[in-house]
Amino acid sequence: MQWDIVIGLEIHVQLATKTKIFSGSSTAFGAGPNTQASAIDLAMPGTLPVPNEQAFRYAVMFGLAVDAEIGRRSVFDHKNYFYPDLPRGSQITQMDHPIVGPGFVDVDLADGRRKRVRIHHAHLEEDAGKSLHEDYHGMTGIDLNRAGTPLIEVVTEPDMTSAEEAVGFARKLHSLVTSLGICDGDMSQGSLRFDVNISLKPKGSDTLGTRTETKNLNSFRYMEQAIAHEVERQMDILEDGGQVVQETRLYNGERDESRSMRTKEEANDYRYFPCPDLLPVVIDEAFIQSARDLLPELPDDRKARFKEQYGLNDYDAGLLSADARLAAFFEETAKHGQDAKLAANWVLGEFSAWLNAEDKTVSEAPITGLQLGQLVARIADNTVSSSGAKKVFEALWNGDSDNADAVIESQGLKQVSDTGALEKMVDDVLAEMPDQVAQYQQEQDPKKQKKMLGGFMGPLMKASKGQGNPKLFNEILVRKLGG
Repeated sequence: MQWDIVIGLEIHVQLATKTKIFSGSSTAFGAGPNTQASAIDLAMPGTLPVPNEQAFRYAVMFGLAVDAEIGRRSVFDHKNYFYPDLPRGSQITQMDHPIVGPGFVDVDLADGRRKRVRIHHAHLEEDAGKSLHEDYHGMTGIDLNRAGTPLIEVVTEPDMTSAEEAVGFARKLHSLVTSLGICDGDMSQGSLRFDVNISLKPKGSDTLGTRTETKNLNSFRYMEQAIAHEVERQMDILEDGGQVVQETRLYNGERDESRSMRTKEEANDYRYFPCPDLLPVVIDEAFIQSARDLLPELPDDRKARFKEQYGLNDYDAGLLSADARLAAFFEETAKHGQDAKLAANWVLGEFSAWLNAEDKTVSEAPITGLQLGQLVARIADNTVSSSGAKKVFEALWNGDSDNADAVIESQGLKQVSDTGALEKMVDDVLAEMPDQVAQYQQEQDPKKQKKMLGGFMGPLMKASKGQGNPKLFNEILVRKLGG
C-alpha cells in the first residue's frame, strides 16, 4: 500500500535575552547548577512574575520576519502538568491569545522547488529546568538555571511531506532566528529544539492518520533520522493491520531507536487557565514599529544581494547567506581578497572543512576574514599556488603566524612566474622526454593532447620545487609543443 506522509513541527526557540522572562535572573549558559535561579524561578509563595520587555520585542521581530499577524493583545495562561524540573507544577505560556499569529516561511529545496510552510502561531512561554541523570550515584539532580528562560514556541501547520522538507524548514528557521539575533542557534546547548509530529494516511486520502510526536531533537541529522525511523515504524504497524497510538516518543540518534515517553495528552488534559498574576499585554503600533526598525537583512534578501553584488551562483549564495556569521566572514574575506568568487570557494571549501573537522563555529575559528582575504588575494595575483595556499592556510589556522605574506616568505612558497626562468625549465624537461614530445606532436585529437600535457607537469613542478606557476607552465608547453 502507498502512503502519504504528513509532518508538522513545534520548535522551541530560546530567546537571547540577558535575563529571564519573568525575573531578573541571568540566562548565561554554563553556570553551576542552581546558581541562576531566583525565588520567582523557584515559584516560591508570594512572588510575582514581571514580564521581560525584550522577550516581547524579539517575538514581534520574529513575527514580522515571517509575515505574520502580531497579536495586539496577548494573554498568559497556566499549563498544568507535573515534571520534577517544573517547580510550580505548571508552565506560564500562551494558549488562545499568542503574541504571533499566522505567517509563513518559504523553503528552497534541492530539486529547485520552493515549498511554503505555514506558521499556525508562535507563543511566548517560560522554559522548564533540567534533570541531570549523570554523576549523581543513581539519583537524579535538578538544575533550575534554565527555568524561566524565555522561549517562543513556533507551531507549523502539517504542510511538510518528507524529511527533506522538514529539515529544509528547520534549517531556514535556524537561519532566520540567528540572522535576527533573537537566538544564538546553538542546538547542542538546547537553544533550538524540535518536536516532530508525524502521521501517515492512504495515498490521496483527505483523512489524516493518528499522529505521534517525537520530542527534543537537537540536530538536523537526528531530525532526518527520526522522521525516517518513525515513518517506517508507523508503516509497519499499519500494514500489519494494527493501529498507531497517539503518543509522545523519544528518539536515540546514536542507536537509531525510539521509545514511548507518554500517551499524548489533549489540550484539556493540561487544564489551561488564565494566569492570575499577569495582566494581558497590549502591543501598540509604536512598539511594533520599533521592532520593525531593528530588523536586519534577512537570509532571502542577503542571498539575492550576494548574487547581484558578488556574481555568485544560486547554490553558493544560498549556502553563504543562510548563516549570518558565515555571511559576515565571507564578506570580510571578499573585501580583502580581490576576487569574490575565489573568496566564496575558500570559505565554503577549506575554511568550512576545517570548521567541521574540529567541530567549531565560525565565531570560534582561529582565522579571521581579513587573514583569509589576504591569502585569497595572493592566490588571485599568482603569488602562491593553490597547493601552496593550503599550506599557508594551515599555518594561519594553527597560529604559526597571523599574516599570509609572512608564511609565504618563511616557507618559500612564493610561486615562480618569471617567464624566462619557466621557459628554461620547460626546455630542459622537453629535452629529457623526446618520446613523449613525439607522441604528443603525432596525436591529432585535441582532447588527448590536453590530457598528455599532464605528463609533463609532474617533472616541471619537480624542477621548480613546486613553485612554478602551473598556468604559465601550461601556456609555455602548448606553445613549444606546437599545440
